[in-house]
Amino acid sequence: MQQRNLIFPRSIRYLIAVADMQSFTRAAELLFVSQPTLSQQIKHLEDLLDVQLLDRSGRTVQLTAAGEVYLHYARRALRELDEGKRAIHELQDLSRGSLRLGMTPITDHLVSPLLESFNTRYPGITVSTRELPQDAVEADVAEGNLDIGIAFSNVLSTVARSNEIDTHVLFTETLNLAVGKAHPRAGQTESLSPQVLENESLVLLNTDFALRRHIDLYCLEHGITPRIAMETNSLSVIVEVARLGRLATILPHSIICSQQGLHPVMLQPDMPHHTITLICRKSGYKSPACTAFGVLATLWCHNRPGASKSALTDFGADFDSLLEESTSDE
Repeated sequence: MQQRNLIFPRSIRYLIAVADMQSFTRAAELLFVSQPTLSQQIKHLEDLLDVQLLDRSGRTVQLTAAGEVYLHYARRALRELDEGKRAIHELQDLSRGSLRLGMTPITDHLVSPLLESFNTRYPGITVSTRELPQDAVEADVAEGNLDIGIAFSNVLSTVARSNEIDTHVLFTETLNLAVGKAHPRAGQTESLSPQVLENESLVLLNTDFALRRHIDLYCLEHGITPRIAMETNSLSVIVEVARLGRLATILPHSIICSQQGLHPVMLQPDMPHHTITLICRKSGYKSPACTAFGVLATLWCHNRPGASKSALTDFGADFDSLLEESTSDE
């Protein structure tokens, strides 16, 4: 008798599909099942719960009030089941698995060598990256939609997030004006004052991004209004436009130096140095791939170009020992 009262993940997935598509027909097509089978499974679920989950009376299928409440918990239950499935398949030897990584546009360019290093060490792990504003990275990490994030600040978007995610500073970056080789300031060694900066035409990230907010705060503190000729959400666009020479931009020093055709011009006073920060959930499942990436990121930062000589380590030996410690702690 008890077996008849079990609710299986398949029924929940069917309900979610109908709720999302607002149609039994479209949901059945999406799931590659027949509509009668779909309807039967959801009716069986409603009978088990002794409540109507869907309103079928209108042109589109809508959740009832009970359906709204139940679906909230059902989605969370499926996430937990999916994490359990990943825990089985992502073996401790890291021969297979996946890693979902969120990055801001700036950190995307800064840590590309880290991604290459991780792939070289663990070719069997599939890395999926998403480029997002920092608050979106934080939200997706906290909600379990991303395994780990890399942000261009160690200050969380909201105080509430500090209860949900941990931060670990990887390294710091200085910010400089960047100009193309045809720009009048290309090759300039004299630092630029805020008042002179105010007269430069700039191409910048839009205000969704942490880097832009840092720049705006600097301008506000020095009583200047930046001359923004172009805004974008793409760092690649910024680099290419600045490379052409008429517009300048403000970027981390290491990015400027890594891009052929861009030249750094120092600012005086300096813009505040900013951190590249690793963020992950405080609680919940952390896959072996997630743990390995965190350890690798920490050691990679000590060995990256520009790191102090005292910070350099025996990369391979230190990685193996730290990874062993991290996995045993879990």
